[in-house]
Amino acid sequence: MVAPSSSPTALKWWFAVEMRRMRENRNLTRDQAAAAIKGSPQNVGHMETGRILPKPLELDRLLELYGVPERAGFFQDLRLRAKRGTDWWIDFAGSVPENFDLFLGLETTAVQIESWDAHVVRGLFQTPAYAEALIHAGRPELPAAEVAGLVELRMGRQREVLERDDPPLVWSVIAEPALRWRVGGREVLRAQLDHLVALVERPNIEVQVLPLDVGAHAGTEGTFHLLSAPPELRNYPGCVYVEDRIRSHYYEDQEQITTYRNILTRLRIQATKPEDTVPYIRQLAEEL
Repeated sequence: MVAPSSSPTALKWWFAVEMRRMRENRNLTRDQAAAAIKGSPQNVGHMETGRILPKPLELDRLLELYGVPERAGFFQDLRLRAKRGTDWWIDFAGSVPENFDLFLGLETTAVQIESWDAHVVRGLFQTPAYAEALIHAGRPELPAAEVAGLVELRMGRQREVLERDDPPLVWSVIAEPALRWRVGGREVLRAQLDHLVALVERPNIEVQVLPLDVGAHAGTEGTFHLLSAPPELRNYPGCVYVEDRIRSHYYEDQEQITTYRNILTRLRIQATKPEDTVPYIRQLAEEL
């Protein structure tokens, strides 16, 4: 069963994707699904995009139509928790960037989080001072109160993901320049590198460094995150999250996920071995 701490936003998204893919796996149209519940194709579409949840009887009928009535208990539980739950970031609502809530939900409940970080230390690993310096540099127009709110949101992500009872495997490949740029100055960066060393010593966190001397590499087209969903979600293999300054993208087709996973595999081959990461980072800190 999906972890009790799962985000309602993520549950609704997973629910919608599973409903759509179960229908497609049976080669059924939305019109046929709508006829089974005496509803409209538009309502079925809303169920498959996460805008609404089916009623309990509608859900039972759809699962029977899709040939998986034995999964009724699972989906009824998923539906109930998606409807009644509360996302942890509700207290940070004013600081959550537009359309970022889905990523927060997927990140919070992922069983594995992998990333390629080419420019900075990723948000889950940042110290408050490092995060504040990054936000100031990227958005200098923000008042101090908004910057502080964004930093607190980032620290909240770390608590909810890294400190939960069943933390995910977090595996990051970080480019060496991201560990050399003096974000916030020498002392802020040194503290950030020390913090990274402490995190790497946790059993569920792996970090590899892509050295400068590897030259051209597979990650030159941009950074990304791979988020793996719980195995109970048979029709949702996970997603790739890519963002730029304007918008974010979620790639969920298996072929797309495989493309990014292959890139990450090539980066891991070129990067330091995990057991060499700590001495490598400590050497970078000594060179500051």
